[in-house]
Amino acid sequence: MTSETITAEAAGTWKLGDLSVNRIGFGAMRLTGSAAFHLGTPSDRARSVTVLRRALELGVNHIDTAAFYFSSLRSANELINSALAPYPDDLVIVTKVGPYRDYAGEWGTPARPDQLRGQVEENLRQLGRDHLDVVNLRRMRQDSIAEHFGALAELREAGLIRHLGISGVEPRHLAEAQAIAPVVCVQNQYGLHSPDTWADEMLRMCGEQGIAFVPFFAIAGEGGARGSSGSEDHEISAVARAHEATPAQVRLAWTLQQGPHVLAIPGTGNPDHLAANVAAGALRLTAGELARLDAAYRHGG
Repeated sequence: MTSETITAEAAGTWKLGDLSVNRIGFGAMRLTGSAAFHLGTPSDRARSVTVLRRALELGVNHIDTAAFYFSSLRSANELINSALAPYPDDLVIVTKVGPYRDYAGEWGTPARPDQLRGQVEENLRQLGRDHLDVVNLRRMRQDSIAEHFGALAELREAGLIRHLGISGVEPRHLAEAQAIAPVVCVQNQYGLHSPDTWADEMLRMCGEQGIAFVPFFAIAGEGGARGSSGSEDHEISAVARAHEATPAQVRLAWTLQQGPHVLAIPGTGNPDHLAANVAAGALRLTAGELARLDAAYRHGG
Protein backbone atom coordinates (compact mmCIF):
# COMPACT_ATOMS: atom_id res chain seq x y z
CA MET A 1 0.00 0.00 0.00
CA THR A 2 1.23 3.51 -0.82
CA SER A 3 0.35 5.16 2.46
CA GLU A 4 1.28 8.74 1.64
CA THR A 5 -1.30 9.01 -1.17
CA ILE A 6 -4.28 7.71 0.81
CA THR A 7 -6.43 9.97 2.96
CA ALA A 8 -9.02 9.33 5.65
CA GLU A 9 -11.84 9.79 3.14
CA ALA A 10 -11.06 6.31 1.80
CA ALA A 11 -12.60 4.76 4.90
CA GLY A 12 -16.01 6.34 4.32
CA THR A 13 -18.02 8.40 6.81
CA TRP A 14 -20.40 7.99 9.74
CA LYS A 15 -22.17 10.44 12.02
CA LEU A 16 -21.72 11.19 15.69
CA GLY A 17 -25.15 12.68 16.17
CA ASP A 18 -25.28 15.44 13.56
CA LEU A 19 -21.47 15.53 13.16
CA SER A 20 -20.12 13.71 10.11
CA VAL A 21 -16.65 12.18 10.52
CA ASN A 22 -14.37 9.99 8.45
CA ARG A 23 -14.30 6.46 9.86
CA ILE A 24 -10.54 6.61 10.38
CA GLY A 25 -9.80 9.06 13.17
CA PHE A 26 -6.92 9.67 15.55
CA GLY A 27 -6.43 8.75 19.18
CA ALA A 28 -4.35 11.26 21.16
CA MET A 29 -3.23 8.96 23.98
CA ARG A 30 0.15 8.13 22.41
CA LEU A 31 1.01 11.75 21.58
CA THR A 32 2.49 12.30 25.01
CA GLY A 33 5.20 9.65 25.10
CA SER A 34 6.62 6.31 23.97
CA ALA A 35 3.80 4.73 25.97
CA ALA A 36 0.68 6.30 27.40
CA PHE A 37 0.52 8.21 30.68
CA HIS A 38 3.80 7.90 32.67
CA LEU A 39 4.62 4.44 31.30
CA GLY A 40 7.24 5.56 28.76
CA THR A 41 9.47 8.51 28.00
CA PRO A 42 7.88 11.88 27.12
CA SER A 43 7.50 12.63 23.43
CA ASP A 44 9.29 15.27 21.42
CA ARG A 45 6.83 18.16 21.45
CA ALA A 46 7.57 19.39 17.93
CA ARG A 47 7.11 15.89 16.54
CA SER A 48 3.75 15.49 18.26
CA VAL A 49 2.58 18.84 16.87
CA THR A 50 3.71 17.70 13.41
CA VAL A 51 1.72 14.47 13.75
CA LEU A 52 -1.46 16.35 14.63
CA ARG A 53 -1.14 18.77 11.75
CA ARG A 54 -0.32 15.95 9.36
CA ALA A 55 -3.39 14.06 10.54
CA LEU A 56 -5.61 16.90 9.40
CA GLU A 57 -3.73 17.11 6.10
CA LEU A 58 -4.54 13.42 5.62
CA GLY A 59 -8.25 14.10 6.10
CA VAL A 60 -8.64 13.08 9.73
CA ASN A 61 -11.53 15.05 11.25
CA HIS A 62 -12.17 13.00 14.41
CA ILE A 63 -9.74 13.19 17.33
CA ASP A 64 -10.22 11.29 20.57
CA THR A 65 -8.60 12.72 23.70
CA ALA A 66 -8.98 13.28 27.46
CA ALA A 67 -7.62 15.60 30.12
CA PHE A 68 -6.06 12.58 31.85
CA TYR A 69 -3.93 11.85 28.76
CA PHE A 70 -0.66 13.33 29.98
CA SER A 71 2.90 12.25 30.75
CA SER A 72 5.46 13.94 32.98
CA LEU A 73 6.05 16.66 30.37
CA ARG A 74 3.24 16.49 27.81
CA SER A 75 -0.53 16.98 27.78
CA ALA A 76 -2.52 15.64 24.83
CA ASN A 77 -5.10 18.41 25.10
CA GLU A 78 -2.44 21.12 25.25
CA LEU A 79 -0.74 19.65 22.18
CA ILE A 80 -4.03 19.58 20.29
CA ASN A 81 -4.78 23.18 21.24
CA SER A 82 -1.31 24.41 20.30
CA ALA A 83 -1.17 22.50 17.01
CA LEU A 84 -4.68 22.94 15.68
CA ALA A 85 -6.38 26.04 17.15
CA PRO A 86 -8.20 27.85 15.70
CA TYR A 87 -9.93 24.57 14.90
CA PRO A 88 -11.34 23.78 11.45
CA ASP A 89 -15.13 23.83 11.34
CA ASP A 90 -15.34 20.13 10.42
CA LEU A 91 -13.00 18.88 13.16
CA VAL A 92 -14.78 16.82 15.83
CA ILE A 93 -12.93 16.50 19.14
CA VAL A 94 -14.21 13.76 21.42
CA THR A 95 -13.12 13.61 25.03
CA LYS A 96 -13.95 11.45 28.03
CA VAL A 97 -14.49 11.90 31.74
CA GLY A 98 -14.73 9.70 34.80
CA PRO A 99 -11.16 8.55 35.51
CA TYR A 100 -8.89 10.81 37.57
CA ARG A 101 -5.11 11.24 37.71
CA ASP A 102 -3.28 13.65 40.01
CA TYR A 103 -0.47 15.89 38.78
CA ALA A 104 2.11 13.22 39.66
CA GLY A 105 0.32 10.88 37.28
CA GLU A 106 -1.12 8.60 39.95
CA TRP A 107 -4.62 7.23 39.43
CA GLY A 108 -7.06 8.43 42.04
CA THR A 109 -10.67 7.77 42.94
CA PRO A 110 -12.94 8.12 39.88
CA ALA A 111 -15.11 11.21 39.77
CA ARG A 112 -18.41 11.32 41.60
CA PRO A 113 -21.36 12.63 39.58
CA ASP A 114 -21.00 16.08 41.17
CA GLN A 115 -17.33 16.21 40.13
CA LEU A 116 -17.94 15.62 36.42
CA ARG A 117 -18.60 19.29 35.71
CA GLY A 118 -15.08 20.09 36.91
CA GLN A 119 -13.65 17.47 34.55
CA VAL A 120 -15.68 18.83 31.63
CA GLU A 121 -14.54 22.38 32.40
CA GLU A 122 -10.91 21.22 32.59
CA ASN A 123 -11.20 19.75 29.10
CA LEU A 124 -12.76 22.98 27.87
CA ARG A 125 -9.94 25.02 29.40
CA GLN A 126 -7.16 22.83 28.03
CA LEU A 127 -8.65 22.66 24.53
CA GLY A 128 -9.58 26.35 24.47
CA ARG A 129 -13.22 25.73 23.59
CA ASP A 130 -16.57 26.94 24.88
CA HIS A 131 -18.25 23.56 24.34
CA LEU A 132 -17.20 19.95 23.75
CA ASP A 133 -18.40 18.15 20.63
CA VAL A 134 -18.77 14.74 22.27
CA VAL A 135 -18.08 13.59 25.82
CA ASN A 136 -17.86 9.91 26.70
CA LEU A 137 -18.57 8.75 30.22
CA ARG A 138 -15.93 6.13 30.98
CA ARG A 139 -17.46 3.59 33.35
CA MET A 140 -15.12 2.81 36.21
CA ARG A 141 -16.52 -0.51 37.46
CA GLN A 142 -19.71 1.00 38.90
CA ASP A 143 -22.77 -1.22 38.48
CA SER A 144 -25.05 1.62 37.34
CA ILE A 145 -24.05 4.63 35.24
CA ALA A 146 -27.39 6.41 35.58
CA GLU A 147 -26.33 9.04 38.11
CA HIS A 148 -23.08 9.86 36.33
CA PHE A 149 -24.68 9.93 32.88
CA GLY A 150 -27.50 12.05 34.24
CA ALA A 151 -24.97 14.63 35.45
CA LEU A 152 -23.48 14.82 31.95
CA ALA A 153 -26.96 15.10 30.44
CA GLU A 154 -27.50 18.19 32.58
CA LEU A 155 -24.27 19.70 31.23
CA ARG A 156 -25.50 18.92 27.72
CA GLU A 157 -28.71 20.81 28.45
CA ALA A 158 -26.58 23.71 29.75
CA GLY A 159 -24.71 23.89 26.42
CA LEU A 160 -21.29 22.71 27.61
CA ILE A 161 -21.58 19.44 25.67
CA ARG A 162 -23.11 18.81 22.26
CA HIS A 163 -23.38 15.00 22.27
CA LEU A 164 -22.86 12.16 24.75
CA GLY A 165 -21.29 8.71 24.56
CA ILE A 166 -20.34 5.91 26.93
CA SER A 167 -17.19 3.81 27.29
CA GLY A 168 -16.15 0.55 28.91
CA VAL A 169 -19.74 -0.62 29.23
CA GLU A 170 -21.92 -3.71 29.03
CA PRO A 171 -25.06 -3.82 26.86
CA ARG A 172 -27.34 -3.07 29.81
CA HIS A 173 -25.58 0.25 30.33
CA LEU A 174 -26.52 1.42 26.85
CA ALA A 175 -30.22 1.05 27.63
CA GLU A 176 -29.68 2.71 30.99
CA ALA A 177 -28.04 5.74 29.37
CA GLN A 178 -30.56 5.99 26.53
CA ALA A 179 -33.37 6.29 29.06
CA ILE A 180 -31.72 9.55 30.15
CA ALA A 181 -30.34 11.14 26.96
CA PRO A 182 -29.34 10.17 23.40
CA VAL A 183 -26.10 8.18 23.01
CA VAL A 184 -24.13 8.83 19.81
CA CYS A 185 -21.20 6.46 20.38
CA VAL A 186 -19.91 3.58 22.45
CA GLN A 187 -16.18 3.14 23.10
CA ASN A 188 -15.11 -0.34 24.19
CA GLN A 189 -11.88 -2.26 23.85
CA TYR A 190 -12.21 -4.44 20.78
CA GLY A 191 -9.92 -6.00 18.21
CA LEU A 192 -8.37 -9.16 16.86
CA HIS A 193 -6.36 -9.79 20.02
CA SER A 194 -9.04 -11.59 22.03
CA PRO A 195 -12.77 -12.35 21.84
CA ASP A 196 -15.09 -10.35 24.06
CA THR A 197 -18.72 -11.42 24.38
CA TRP A 198 -19.89 -8.04 25.71
CA ALA A 199 -18.06 -6.15 22.95
CA ASP A 200 -19.51 -8.43 20.26
CA GLU A 201 -23.01 -7.81 21.60
CA MET A 202 -22.41 -4.07 21.84
CA LEU A 203 -21.11 -4.02 18.27
CA ARG A 204 -24.34 -5.68 17.12
CA MET A 205 -26.62 -3.44 19.19
CA CYS A 206 -24.93 -0.26 17.99
CA GLY A 207 -25.26 -1.36 14.38
CA GLU A 208 -28.97 -2.03 14.78
CA GLN A 209 -29.53 1.36 16.40
CA GLY A 210 -27.27 3.46 14.16
CA ILE A 211 -24.87 4.30 17.00
CA ALA A 212 -21.15 4.62 16.31
CA PHE A 213 -19.06 1.81 17.80
CA VAL A 214 -15.53 3.09 18.46
CA PRO A 215 -13.02 0.40 19.49
CA PHE A 216 -9.85 1.31 21.36
CA PHE A 217 -6.58 -0.66 21.46
CA ALA A 218 -7.46 -2.24 18.09
CA ILE A 219 -3.73 -2.29 17.26
CA ALA A 220 -2.12 -2.45 20.68
CA GLY A 221 -4.35 -5.32 21.74
CA GLU A 222 -3.50 -6.76 25.12
CA GLY A 223 -0.51 -4.37 25.28
CA GLY A 224 -3.06 -1.65 25.98
CA ALA A 225 -1.59 1.67 27.05
CA ARG A 226 1.94 0.31 26.73
CA GLY A 227 1.47 -0.29 23.01
CA SER A 228 1.77 -3.34 20.77
CA SER A 229 4.11 -6.12 21.81
CA GLY A 230 5.28 -6.53 18.21
CA SER A 231 4.41 -10.23 18.03
CA GLU A 232 1.80 -11.21 15.44
CA ASP A 233 -0.56 -14.10 14.78
CA HIS A 234 0.30 -16.22 11.74
CA GLU A 235 -3.02 -15.50 10.00
CA ILE A 236 -2.68 -11.75 10.43
CA SER A 237 0.87 -11.80 9.09
CA ALA A 238 -0.18 -13.90 6.09
CA VAL A 239 -3.01 -11.54 5.16
CA ALA A 240 -0.66 -8.57 5.56
CA ARG A 241 1.87 -10.11 3.16
CA ALA A 242 -0.84 -10.76 0.58
CA HIS A 243 -1.73 -7.06 0.55
CA GLU A 244 1.81 -5.72 1.01
CA ALA A 245 0.46 -4.15 4.17
CA THR A 246 1.50 -4.17 7.81
CA PRO A 247 -0.16 -6.33 10.48
CA ALA A 248 -1.38 -3.12 12.13
CA GLN A 249 -3.13 -2.12 8.91
CA VAL A 250 -4.79 -5.53 8.71
CA ARG A 251 -6.00 -5.20 12.31
CA LEU A 252 -7.52 -1.81 11.50
CA ALA A 253 -9.07 -3.01 8.24
CA TRP A 254 -10.65 -6.01 9.98
CA THR A 255 -12.04 -3.71 12.65
CA LEU A 256 -13.56 -1.31 10.12
CA GLN A 257 -15.11 -4.17 8.14
CA GLN A 258 -17.13 -5.28 11.18
CA GLY A 259 -19.77 -2.75 10.14
CA PRO A 260 -20.27 0.68 8.53
CA HIS A 261 -20.96 2.13 11.99
CA VAL A 262 -17.49 1.17 13.29
CA LEU A 263 -14.96 3.98 13.67
CA ALA A 264 -11.23 3.55 14.26
CA ILE A 265 -9.10 5.84 16.45
CA PRO A 266 -5.53 4.49 16.18
CA GLY A 267 -2.98 6.61 18.00
CA THR A 268 0.68 7.25 17.37
CA GLY A 269 3.40 9.83 17.83
CA ASN A 270 5.16 8.70 14.63
CA PRO A 271 4.34 10.49 11.34
CA ASP A 272 5.05 7.36 9.28
CA HIS A 273 2.81 5.21 11.45
CA LEU A 274 0.12 7.89 11.17
CA ALA A 275 0.13 7.71 7.37
CA ALA A 276 0.02 3.91 7.48
CA ASN A 277 -2.89 3.93 9.92
CA VAL A 278 -4.89 6.33 7.76
CA ALA A 279 -4.14 4.23 4.67
CA ALA A 280 -5.65 1.18 6.38
CA GLY A 281 -9.03 2.76 5.66
CA ALA A 282 -8.54 1.86 2.00
CA LEU A 283 -7.61 -1.77 2.65
CA ARG A 284 -10.45 -4.10 1.66
CA LEU A 285 -10.16 -7.66 2.93
CA THR A 286 -11.75 -10.47 0.92
CA ALA A 287 -14.52 -12.65 2.31
CA GLY A 288 -12.02 -15.48 2.64
CA GLU A 289 -9.53 -13.31 4.50
CA LEU A 290 -12.23 -12.06 6.85
CA ALA A 291 -13.25 -15.65 7.55
CA ARG A 292 -9.65 -16.59 8.37
CA LEU A 293 -9.25 -13.62 10.67
CA ASP A 294 -12.65 -14.19 12.27
CA ALA A 295 -11.55 -17.73 13.10
CA ALA A 296 -8.34 -16.39 14.63
CA TYR A 297 -10.38 -13.89 16.65
CA ARG A 298 -12.68 -16.58 18.01
CA HIS A 299 -9.62 -18.50 19.18
CA GLY A 300 -8.16 -15.46 20.92
CA GLY A 301 -6.09 -13.77 18.15
